[in-house]
Amino acid sequence: MAYPYKKMTDEDFAYIRSVTAGDRVILGDDIPYEYYHDEMPEYGIYRPDLYVEVLNKEEISAIMKYAYQENIPVTCRGAGTGLAGGATCKYGGIMLSVMRMNRIFPVDHKNQTITAEPGALLLDIQAAASAEGLFYPPDPGEKTASIGGNVITNAGGMKAVRYGLTRDFVRCIEAVMPDGSIMQFSSNVVKNTTGYAIKDLIIGSEGTLCILTQVTLKLIPQPTCSCTLVMPFKSLEECADMVPKVLELPFVPTAIEFLERELIDIVERNLHKMFPVKEGNAALIVMYDASSKMELDAAVSMAAEAALANGAIDCAIADTAERAGSVWAVRGAILEGMKADSVSQEECDVVVPRSEIAEYVKQAKKIASHYGLRVEPCGHCGDGNIHTELLRGADQTDEEWKSATHAALTELYALSKKLGGQMSGEHGTGNGRLDFLKEFVGDRMIELYKSVKLAFDDKLILNPGKMVEFN
Repeated sequence: MAYPYKKMTDEDFAYIRSVTAGDRVILGDDIPYEYYHDEMPEYGIYRPDLYVEVLNKEEISAIMKYAYQENIPVTCRGAGTGLAGGATCKYGGIMLSVMRMNRIFPVDHKNQTITAEPGALLLDIQAAASAEGLFYPPDPGEKTASIGGNVITNAGGMKAVRYGLTRDFVRCIEAVMPDGSIMQFSSNVVKNTTGYAIKDLIIGSEGTLCILTQVTLKLIPQPTCSCTLVMPFKSLEECADMVPKVLELPFVPTAIEFLERELIDIVERNLHKMFPVKEGNAALIVMYDASSKMELDAAVSMAAEAALANGAIDCAIADTAERAGSVWAVRGAILEGMKADSVSQEECDVVVPRSEIAEYVKQAKKIASHYGLRVEPCGHCGDGNIHTELLRGADQTDEEWKSATHAALTELYALSKKLGGQMSGEHGTGNGRLDFLKEFVGDRMIELYKSVKLAFDDKLILNPGKMVEFN
């Protein structure tokens, strides 16, 4: 095993400068704070010994080969928009930023794909595809995330109901291994049963197995029209009961989200983003994409009729970009709103069977209340991914907050498991959920995780202390 790691010296710093450039290397105390935490600093703030911005796979290869020889830990960083403490230097060493590797290559129309370097932003990938009349569907809330970060965390988002996760759109990956070798995983083909599906193992591995240097993504034809419906209900239970009714209809929705009134009020109060529907204690938001207005009108009509027949107070149709924008602006501002409304936040990112959404939320509120915590659940009803946001009160001490959240999370994960769910639907394990992983998946699964890690990274130098910990 590779623990403990080498403490970097002036000789090591000089080598990294020699294979990159002095103006792209920052040392120790000079490294800006914003470079070594993500959007949930509660999950760990660890200053690296060295921060370097790389320009190409050759620089990454040289750095990794040296780090492998010298037993220096390396953590790869994208845009830093993660919510699990994944891209943090838990054991010091090198923080390797790929954000200057941001080229997007021309769309391959014959194969309907687009290829990009890991630092390219999601919004730029989507714009490049759209400019060519094509569509890259994965749509996590943070559009300024890097595409490499999306791939390595298997990002989901609100449109996963219809289109799936990032994994469903990755054709092939080029990556640097911990020993510096450059590997190609799969190729630009529609299907592949050659050997083990290593590409799919890398997707979602949170930077613990290799460093992405290039990714090729599948594109699909651009939908020509879209519409959002807001269905207010008297209770969350009625709202959740509507989900299977929507999914039974002939038209597949693009997104199905739920918001409780209390959470809407937080966003309106703190960020002054107004939700256009005022009725009900919970609202179901349903989006449809279509290739023709006739198809869209049929989908909207059926969904509206089903909503009213199943207890909806009303069914508001946001059939223009401006109206739909006002709905999704509130949904997209939830994290920002909660940060403005509380001292600290903790999130339980479970996924449960759709049939158990209402039961999970009801029990989650009881659990949080027992430990004196505010809780604001919201999420992707279409796939059962519930974001259970725990909010810290102004009068709680650090120790009270830490103790209460740990106890509540332990029970929330146990509840998810009892209901047939999983620990994380899209935000991953990172550093924030590592303490809960073993109890959730069991000893044998942890041994499998360790075997996978060692097969790629026998010296445990790549993003160590994430996904699985070696003691």
